[in-house]
Amino acid sequence: MNAENEVAESAKPVGSDDSQGERQTMSVSVRSIKGIGEKTEKLLQRLHIETVEDLVHHYPRCYVAYPEPVTASKVRVGQRCSFYGEIVSPVHLKAAGKLKLCTCLAADVSGQVFLRWFNMPYLRNTLKQGEKYVFTGTPVYKNGRLMLEQAEYTTREKYKTLMETFQPIYPLTTGLSNKVVQKAQAAAFSVYEAEEFLPETVRKYYDLEEEGKALYEIHFPSGLKALTEARKRIIFNEFFRFFSALALMGEKEHQELNHYVIEMGEESRLFIEDLPYALTGAQKRTLMDIRGDLAGTRAMNRLVQGDVGSGKTIVAMTAMYATVKNGYQTALMAPTEVLAIQHYENFKKMLGEKDIRVGLLTGSLKASEKKKIKTLCAGGEIDLLIGTHALVQEDVTFKNLALVVTDEQHRFGVKQRDALMKKGENPHVLVMSATPIPRTLAMILYRDLDISVMNELPASRLPIKNCVVGQNYRPTAWDFMQKQVAQGRQAYVICPMIEESETMDVENVMAYTQMLAQAMPPAVRVEALNGKMSQAEKNEKMEKFSSGEIDILVSTTVVEVGIDVPNATVMLIENAERFGLAQLHQLRGRVGRGKEQSYCIFMSASTQQEAMERLSVVGKSNDGFYIANEDLKLRGPGEFFGTRQSGTMNFALGDIYENADILKSAAEAVDFLQSTGYNFRQIPQYSLENDLNYARNL
Repeated sequence: MNAENEVAESAKPVGSDDSQGERQTMSVSVRSIKGIGEKTEKLLQRLHIETVEDLVHHYPRCYVAYPEPVTASKVRVGQRCSFYGEIVSPVHLKAAGKLKLCTCLAADVSGQVFLRWFNMPYLRNTLKQGEKYVFTGTPVYKNGRLMLEQAEYTTREKYKTLMETFQPIYPLTTGLSNKVVQKAQAAAFSVYEAEEFLPETVRKYYDLEEEGKALYEIHFPSGLKALTEARKRIIFNEFFRFFSALALMGEKEHQELNHYVIEMGEESRLFIEDLPYALTGAQKRTLMDIRGDLAGTRAMNRLVQGDVGSGKTIVAMTAMYATVKNGYQTALMAPTEVLAIQHYENFKKMLGEKDIRVGLLTGSLKASEKKKIKTLCAGGEIDLLIGTHALVQEDVTFKNLALVVTDEQHRFGVKQRDALMKKGENPHVLVMSATPIPRTLAMILYRDLDISVMNELPASRLPIKNCVVGQNYRPTAWDFMQKQVAQGRQAYVICPMIEESETMDVENVMAYTQMLAQAMPPAVRVEALNGKMSQAEKNEKMEKFSSGEIDILVSTTVVEVGIDVPNATVMLIENAERFGLAQLHQLRGRVGRGKEQSYCIFMSASTQQEAMERLSVVGKSNDGFYIANEDLKLRGPGEFFGTRQSGTMNFALGDIYENADILKSAAEAVDFLQSTGYNFRQIPQYSLENDLNYARNL
């Protein structure tokens, strides 16, 4: 039995007279639906659909509308269309290797269209010469002729009905057809009844459709207006559930009192005065925020959002210095060993002379060294501990941990941050992120945190000079890098791939390194760094680059969060069109750290105007917050969090940028209901669990 035959052909409408006992819960398997057999069940499991609830929340990725039929003469390559014509030739069936091809000609008074279907031999008997049909598809040009492949076909009368509908197109897996999923959805709604969890007052205020109707219309739209309203409600649901999860997670957090009153007094002032540079206005304002938090009635829970190179680290160091001088311990967690080591060396250099004991704990340390560090930390003999996620291991303890700092917040989940917090009795929390997000959006996304924005760069920093070019510029770029190296400088080259790919024509690290090394004079030292290397290998490469033993480092985006190399003055990004704008900005931030003029070359393999216009945003500005706002408008593939693979706020239908107005409404609704004592745990368990997982992994 094939998958299509396993699914029931018809379904009762939503709200049918089935008894409540027949209504499904989260745990009811899709096999409970009449017509779904073992084969279909296994195919659905590939899409993480195991229950009826999973199935009805498996939304269409898009919809197909059926246009007014055109004449054969107006059929154009690449433009989906329908045309009404008569089959004017016999329907031929022939074998082409393993394929069975069915072909014929259809025509009207204006011309002919060639039709071809693969592995549908039954059409030889279904379609008849002399009969008329409406054929729908996207024309292609092959073998010197215009043709429709795998065209849908129906009678003119049935097509008139189709023109009034939107056909849902679902995310699929190999072996599972769209038709099967459509039938499965119809069968699911014969037993499914949605549970309304929003108060009527909220629904009316935000003009939201009822839950049951919205779910049904999203799968079986009765018209454009109904579909639009259904999408609005479903997207609102996704955002509402997410913020509800955050509210539940933050219930305890918002109640925490300040157990560690920390004064940033005279010693902190002298520490700032001793710095070899003056703080920016943004740094001063952020420190004022932190000072107020540390001495306030409630524990600090603050996000410092600063552009690349804005000086977040010295702000954190000042707060940590004040914490130690007040008699407490503090800890800083970095996302990579390379960055943790750099922080350790910088902190030790700047604080070691001030009688502050700085320690380092990473995964690559020898067991004996780890044991020693842990013992010293537990006994209070380490004031400031820096490390990777190794800090959150169970056997890492502190005597009196009062402040925890996480660097590059977007690389950590809430789980890891909370685990570090549990090392003390509700310590102060300071999180840092170099991912610029428009402030209004950040206030929503990081609603459990107070936010300080650092949007100024030190006056001593020279602005990076940028250019956006095509691949024909590569010899010139290489020549420029060679000249910079001859002047004693260093350079990065970023490639999107590690190894060659048969499916993607993009530069890769290993091949590129070999090619570049051959093109450069023997004296220029070119080496590769990629994410597949062991941590020890990565550390060794970055240390060699930092010490000047490597002139040009060819790397993947693993250097996006890496050590500072002030001597590096050139960043060349190959296939720049494949990266998100925010990620390009992050990568560019690896240069411009020293006193010398730095340069960033964005090299695109795409000739499309859209790609070049998008890259021009980073080409004409070094302002991360401007780039974030432009990215919001352009909605490039990477957006603010790199690319969608990050999983951050990756909703089924909702988009935090495109649907920013609904996002704001959902946040407002949660705030309002929280103030009224609304029980967020009454939200259907399926939704709550999924969104709690989103929240925990941000």
